[in-house]
Amino acid sequence: MPLPKMPTKPAALLSPKDYPKAEKGKPAKTIKSATPEKIKAIDVAPAPQRKKAAPVPAVVSKAVAEKVAPAVIAKTLPVVAVNKAKTPQDSRVKSGTSRAADKSGTTKLFVLDTNVLMHDPSSLFRFEEHDVYLPMITLEELDDHKKGMSEVARNARQVSRSLDALVGDIDHHDIEKGILLSKLGNKDAKGHLYFQTKLQSADLPVGLPKGKADNQILGVVRALETEMPGRPVVLVSKDINMRIKARAMGLPAEDYFNDHVLEDSDLLYSGIVQLPDDFWNKHGKGIETWQENRNGLSTTFYRITGPVIPSLLVNQFVYLEPKNGEASFYGQVRQINGKTAVLQTLRDYGHIKHSVWGITSRNREQNFALNLLMDPECDFVTLLGQAGTGKTLLALAAGLAQVLETKTYNEIIVTRVTVPVGEDIGFLPGTEEEKMSPWMGAFDDNLEVLNKSDNDAGDWGRAATQDLIRSKIKIKSLNFMRGRTFVNKFLIIDEAQNLTPKQVKTLVTRAGPGTKIICLGNIAQIDTPYLTEGSSGLTYVVDRFKGWAHSGHVTLARGERSRLADHASEIL
Repeated sequence: MPLPKMPTKPAALLSPKDYPKAEKGKPAKTIKSATPEKIKAIDVAPAPQRKKAAPVPAVVSKAVAEKVAPAVIAKTLPVVAVNKAKTPQDSRVKSGTSRAADKSGTTKLFVLDTNVLMHDPSSLFRFEEHDVYLPMITLEELDDHKKGMSEVARNARQVSRSLDALVGDIDHHDIEKGILLSKLGNKDAKGHLYFQTKLQSADLPVGLPKGKADNQILGVVRALETEMPGRPVVLVSKDINMRIKARAMGLPAEDYFNDHVLEDSDLLYSGIVQLPDDFWNKHGKGIETWQENRNGLSTTFYRITGPVIPSLLVNQFVYLEPKNGEASFYGQVRQINGKTAVLQTLRDYGHIKHSVWGITSRNREQNFALNLLMDPECDFVTLLGQAGTGKTLLALAAGLAQVLETKTYNEIIVTRVTVPVGEDIGFLPGTEEEKMSPWMGAFDDNLEVLNKSDNDAGDWGRAATQDLIRSKIKIKSLNFMRGRTFVNKFLIIDEAQNLTPKQVKTLVTRAGPGTKIICLGNIAQIDTPYLTEGSSGLTYVVDRFKGWAHSGHVTLARGERSRLADHASEIL
């Protein structure tokens, strides 16, 4: 969002003696506006007073009584190449052969399982300076899966096209020598591609059927180890049982984790940081403050400088809750320039007069989320949290308020991944919206809460209200999103943790002018095969969009569904 111009004259600064100081048992009073008599330069204040400065008051939300574990700033790990162990987490998933090769600087030969290619079609070019080996049975399995319109079939066809482009102008006598993986323009791929051009026999343990594809690949890995005793040969597979069998046979095997955004989900960006208790003592010198009217609301801004600033990100929420009864401070980072940042105070959606479609925030994180959802300058919002934290309810309430009240958007579009928890119930009759209705039970439950209108309206009035709301909510399937463009829509993507990074990219790039996209999910409830907390599409967009001026993220920490649901989440 646009920020105010730099002042041409020195800004009016608050003296530390103007800050509220609470007596024991009494809350501090906030200053609604600073009078000209109270405003003077902070340099006039003597040094002892400056050290006792209390938190800067502002139009902030009320102090939250519940204690939630403070969010910790942690920079997420980059996408890790398969050949380098940069963190303890990487060394934990690597095989001993890989770790030894990394230390000695020896290039490795990676034997790829079919599921790696079907999971990531570009995996051929993700191994940097190392070589890639494709067994013949891998090509056979690719051929078996190339038919159909599923994501797996599309990936198999893309891999086949890449392989055809690599071998198209190569003489069959030169294939055994290896094909440069960089010939198609992938400069990071400095290794060679090798195909299995001859029958390689290896002794497998008694009891393993030789006709099974997985066992044939294991036989190839053992034969390569025998042919090249000094070369590190590593099997890469997404199949856990395949890796277990390989290790039981003494063969090095590891997961394909190039698509992992981070190895430890605890390092995922939370969007919230607790300021240190001495924040105002270290950052109070030279503070500037001003007020602006934005979207019909008076907002206070602070320009501060200090050592904590470089660790913050744009649109990150900061809070300070003193334990001595002084006023709490809740703000959002709006601009960062070196060690100087502009903080904006938040609107208190916990107060009934600021309710959103009758919904008020029940804790600190919900208040942060509503500030993002109701900000017209924020185009992309991600909300993470366990069951019962209010993700869907807050998103629907904000959507209805901005579609039916402020007219910021003209329609709410709801979609989600259709992954069943139990057995699939088979084909469903009806239109696209009727087929999607069984998957939208969560939205129906929340609409019942939001549809509680005035009892004086009568049955006809309540029915008319519900019909109006239903007419503004459209339920769409992910299968028909490609090629669409949404203009002035409020798009809610539920259960986004079950999406791959490629699917999330397909959805987010559908946004046209004036569209806001909300991604909701819980990375602890992933139902899609081969997806983990580190490689989920939701984790991917949270990491990639952090720090962008028109996006925001909040991890909801406390459940508000019921005491039964909260207790079940903890003990089950």
